[in-house]
Amino acid sequence: MLDSFATTFLPEACLRHRSKKFSSGRTIVNLAIRENGPVTSNVFSGTFIPDDGAKQRRAPIPSGTIERVQLGCQKLDDGNRWLIGIINDIGMRLSEACGLIVSDIHISAETPHIDLIEHPWRRLKTRSRKRQIPLIGHSLWAATILVLSSSTFAFPKYCNETKCKSNSASATLKKWLKPRVPDGCAIHSFRHSLRDRLRAVECPADIVDAIGGWSTKGVGHQ
Repeated sequence: MLDSFATTFLPEACLRHRSKKFSSGRTIVNLAIRENGPVTSNVFSGTFIPDDGAKQRRAPIPSGTIERVQLGCQKLDDGNRWLIGIINDIGMRLSEACGLIVSDIHISAETPHIDLIEHPWRRLKTRSRKRQIPLIGHSLWAATILVLSSSTFAFPKYCNETKCKSNSASATLKKWLKPRVPDGCAIHSFRHSLRDRLRAVECPADIVDAIGGWSTKGVGHQ
């Protein structure tokens, strides 16, 4: 059974999900061998799928386009636009924003900010993703509206006590955003734009990483 799994399913999955999933599949086979003790070897040991350079990178959204998107959000002034609004000036991931509860948002603090913490319905993948994010500009506008709402969840349409439906949010927002941004841009592009904007004002790299929840490389920075 193990040989059948290794020689039929895994190669197809690896081609579809590339090297990261390939590595996970190799680990699964190793675990099955170690735990169940079949007399066989891992056929994927010592192999890898090289990066062919085909990975697509989302382009940053130009500042002028961001401003036009923000005006559109303020004009419609609804839950979906508040979701775009809260991420477009602070670079928060869509899944992070969808899982917020109103008590995570602190607009009356000396520096208005979001306490991004883990919740049962929305986990944070790495330790660096747990952070305090200062609220500025259009994101502060959206956050202020959300705090004044009567809901426990910032975006109840996409989140409840059991599930965070960020994929549904992404599909919905993509339809509205696509004709308003250049080709190659998407919701995630706001994060790339934030990094460019922080670099333009010579923000220190470790502060950039802390704001965006990126892993800081180097022992000194950590």
